[in-house]
Amino acid sequence: MNVLVYLLPLALLLGGLGLAGFVWSLRTRQFEDLQGAGWRAISDDDLPVLKQKDKSS
Repeated sequence: MNVLVYLLPLALLLGGLGLAGFVWSLRTRQFEDLQGAGWRAISDDDLPVLKQKDKSS
């Protein structure tokens, strides 16, 4: 039963930190563009890397 003295405040603290992080993400508009991040991840707008032949051989 003595372990509850440590675990209960720890659980409340971690829950409060999670809630504070969620509220922070809402206030800083992290969920504004939900589709854009997915499309940016799969877009193929990078320039192709040209392989140069080794002239020493």
